[in-house]
Amino acid sequence: MANDPTRAAGLKLNVRRTFLIGFAFFGILLLWQVYDSWCPTFLTDIFARRMYDLSSAELKAGDPDKILNVQWIVGIVMACDNLAALILLPIFGSLSDRTKTPIGKRMPYILTGTFVAAFAFPFIPIFFHWNKIGGMVAMMAVVLLFMMMYRNPAVALMPDITPKPLRAKANGIINIMGYLGGAFATVLGIFLPLSSYINAADEARKLWTIEIPFLVASVLMVISALVLFATVRENRIEEEMRDELALGEELAAIENPVDDDAPMSSANRRMLMAILGAEFLWFMADNAIGTYIGNYVIYYLNSVSSATMILTILGGLASVVGFATAGTIADKIGRKWTISSGLALTVCGMIVMCFVTPTGRVTGEHGEYAFPALLFVVWAIKGYGMALVHNCSFPMVVELCSSKKIGQFTGYYYAASMSAQTITPVLLGLLFNMTLLWRALPIYATILFALSCAVFTFLVKNIRAKKVANAKGLEAIDD
Repeated sequence: MANDPTRAAGLKLNVRRTFLIGFAFFGILLLWQVYDSWCPTFLTDIFARRMYDLSSAELKAGDPDKILNVQWIVGIVMACDNLAALILLPIFGSLSDRTKTPIGKRMPYILTGTFVAAFAFPFIPIFFHWNKIGGMVAMMAVVLLFMMMYRNPAVALMPDITPKPLRAKANGIINIMGYLGGAFATVLGIFLPLSSYINAADEARKLWTIEIPFLVASVLMVISALVLFATVRENRIEEEMRDELALGEELAAIENPVDDDAPMSSANRRMLMAILGAEFLWFMADNAIGTYIGNYVIYYLNSVSSATMILTILGGLASVVGFATAGTIADKIGRKWTISSGLALTVCGMIVMCFVTPTGRVTGEHGEYAFPALLFVVWAIKGYGMALVHNCSFPMVVELCSSKKIGQFTGYYYAASMSAQTITPVLLGLLFNMTLLWRALPIYATILFALSCAVFTFLVKNIRAKKVANAKGLEAIDD
């Protein structure tokens, strides 16, 4: 440890402050988990009832193909959050870079975005319960707009006040806070299963069963933002850490083996395009599953929606194991083969999912089928495999750029992921409409994961990271 440059330079991570910054991530993932878990089913139910003038119970019992026919509309609406992110995240990030206020450059956006989104969020289930499509979609749009205002400055706050050599460790801490937010929302879904509301007769539906998760998420978001504001004085901390931040820049520049002014070689450009192409494909697959798994469980497996939440928890636990081991694996076999192995594992899991069918064994007060236990195995495999992928893919992208262009190449990475997540809900929704088969979901995901694995394995070279070390343990838990 004597040769550790961060120790020699006297740089030390302020763990307490980093945890406090993590409250911003707690709020972000808490809201998105509730949004992604409840809103696709809200949209499915309300669009199908409006289109066919039937109650939810009549739709589900009478002609399940009608549910599949509206998935393309659901996909369009759910794709809007990713399209909004693709457009708005760079705008608010750039605006906050140029903002100067007594409370800092990021905090005004964090506070405004939090309070407006938190105020609008509980109105989504209210308008759904009242069968008001326009009001529900409008509230979703308001939440998306102001969460985009919140998200980029919240993400930027940590590197603003953390020296470069310490950011991997800091990122692990704040993402633990994010996982806690997502886990809290998942637990709400277990105790307040959405399927119990959807399966009830229209007159027997109780608003509170779907309103509580949204209210709780809003209250906790506001509390997390207030804790952040009260404990993290942005301007003062930046001033206090000026020397450490400057030293961090020097250490990062010294460790950079790429000439800042050298043009990107054609070989590196081909490598970058191959990585981004594979990334686009795996995000197409992964986001399709995330968007439609709730409807898949309720309408195809005819099972209780809380099972989806258990899947989320299990996948998250497997991901933590994957993040904790990915750095060690990459040290032994390289990042390329770590990612290829993760994608291959995920493909195996998805192939198994293609053969999962409703059990036919009735359980619960609404007569749902028992949840297929095999899906728990699939989610554990997928969670671990994709953790290997996400841990190593971003470092491979920034490995190919000069130190002056890391932000630009980070933009390439997120542009690939966000564009994939914008396209895939609509594309799969249209596929549902054409095939009238819920099994199109695992087949679609399997094909895309397999294509991603092939592109990455055959077109990407196994280079050793120099600018970004393979993170290990909790430091590897990243976006």
